Amino acid sequence: MEDKTFTISVYSENNVGLLNRISGIFLKRHINILSLNVSESEIENVSRFIIVVNTTEKWVQNIVGQIEKQIEVIKAFYHTDEETIFLENALFKIASSLLFDEKQIQNIIKESQSTIVTVSRDFFVISKSGRRSEIEELYEKFKPYGIMQFVRSGRISVSKQKMEISTLLESFK
Repeated sequence: MEDKTFTISVYSENNVGLLNRISGIFLKRHINILSLNVSESEIENVSRFIIVVNTTEKWVQNIVGQIEKQIEVIKAFYHTDEETIFLENALFKIASSLLFDEKQIQNIIKESQSTIVTVSRDFFVISKSGRRSEIEELYEKFKPYGIMQFVRSGRISVSKQKMEISTLLESFK
């Protein structure tokens, strides 16, 4: 089996220590987590982990099975990139003088469909949502001008098909 990128969605109660135990499952198998995001889910009082890994389907099935054994975990799913809609977010902090002195900066912002979040005397901040490749491309375009700070979020995603988590939770009521 060949390695592929998988997005694992984990629905769980929000308990201390769960993130540590989940990351330990990957550590034991020597599988690197490419991206991790934890947030509230569409279900009240239920958190959702989005974990991106590059491994075989056999390994991801095994990992999902191990994650589901955690007491706080309600349900875990995995999807390929083709089965999800996903984005990342990034912020770029750049010297303010460049915004006005370098016409190309304004063109890069416009062409990349980025948004200027704030402008101050010393710097301005640009926000970009998109695929990792789009953010990396924008990074390379800004790099010659000097990036003061850069940060990128983990992947956020939704599955193309209906996830049966809501139905599952209804059955517990």
